[in-house]
This record gives sequence, structure tokens and C-alpha cells, in this order.
Amino acid sequence: MSTPIVPSFDDNTTSGRKLAIICSKGNLDMAYPGLILANAALGEGIETHLFFTFWGFDIINKETMADLKFTFVGNTSMHMPGSSMGIHHMLGALPGATAASTKMMKKMISDLDVPDVPEFLELLSASGCHMWACRMSADMMKLTMDDLFDGVEDIISATDFIELSEGAQLLFI
Repeated sequence: MSTPIVPSFDDNTTSGRKLAIICSKGNLDMAYPGLILANAALGEGIETHLFFTFWGFDIINKETMADLKFTFVGNTSMHMPGSSMGIHHMLGALPGATAASTKMMKKMISDLDVPDVPEFLELLSASGCHMWACRMSADMMKLTMDDLFDGVEDIISATDFIELSEGAQLLFI
């Protein structure tokens, strides 16, 4: 029987650590996990890269980034905050449901003093986060660097991202 390896959480050195987060979805509730994790990593001194692809482009598209939506259509685990009673996801198809749920989500986020998406991107950029846009997605959506948040460093291929994120912890959202 081999001796188990137990990690040491007392070591606070972060030199050389890298985190790469692939942001593939542009709904309001899917934008925040990547941004919050990037912010936490930067706070720990970890080199952090965000790669925006497919609908994740909505997070960095100047035209859409301030107006991301939240919908519970398709979210079978949807429930009201503070309650375990579920809400049938098909109710989200009713007129006004997306607007109401987006307003509710934005208020809950604001009440926690979490910045809105454009402000959060500014904060991350100022903190040294590397932001990259996917070449294929940019070509599909006919977007250029002029269309994207100014903190995006470049539009790169998947191969380029694989190279620059070598050795990084990788998260796909």
C-alpha cells in the first residue's frame, strides 16, 4: 500500500502558477463565474488568461457586454433565491420573463457590490488579466478588434491559446 499524497495548503507561493479560463457562454449568469474566478486568481498573484469563444464573445463585444440577459429557459434546477421550490423552466418562455429575471439577477449581483460586466472587465484588465478572443468565433460572427472590449489583447487561434496556456490550470465555462 502506497502512502497517500496530501497537498500542503500552507504554501502561499504563487510564482509560476497560471490559470486559463475558456468563456464559451454569454448569458449573464454564465459571464460571472469566469470573471469572478479570474479576479480571485489575480488576487492570489496567479497569471490569468481568459479566452472568449462562441457565445462568450457577448461578454467582450462592445455592443452586447452591458446588456447580457438571464433566462431560466432550459435551466431545470431554477428556483427562487432562498427557496428550494423549483420554477418550471418553460415559464421562462412567457413574455417578459427574461426581462424580469435579468432585472432580478442584476439587482442581486449589485446588492453584493459586484460590478457589472463592463466595469468588471475594466477591473480585470487593470489588474493584469490577459484577455483573448477566438479567431474562428470572430470570423464566424464577423467581428474585429474594433468591436471588442479594449482590454482584449488580440484575436488568436485555438492553437495559439493552447501554446500560451501551456502548464496552466484550465477551466471551461
